[in-house]
Amino acid sequence: MPSRASSSAPCRPSRDRGYVTAEAAVVLPVLVVLLGMLLWGLGAVAAQARCGDAARAGARAAARGEAAAAVERAARATAPEGARVRVAREDDLVRVTVDARTPGPGPLAVRVSGEVVARAEPE
Repeated sequence: MPSRASSSAPCRPSRDRGYVTAEAAVVLPVLVVLLGMLLWGLGAVAAQARCGDAARAGARAAARGEAAAAVERAARATAPEGARVRVAREDDLVRVTVDARTPGPGPLAVRVSGEVVARAEPE
């Protein structure tokens, strides 16, 4: 004969009820902030890479002996929006510096830059 004790035991409400909701309410905002920080970091790294690429493009143009306007145009074509381009000549060396500000609120808007030095080709 089967035991009725296990099947007729009264069903008590669980004391753990609601913990999953409370944990999710704490974890979800943390995950959203973490995702935002990761996306901002990727944007900053991408802006840094673009500054370096723009400085290389400008240095190559300057090393070929192109005019200052053409050098700046070559650098600005690759640089991030609103970047500053500086070209300096020292004897037979050309130094191109590109710096820009990353998008972000307050202290998250950091400045990134790229700098390349090239030797000017003989004429």
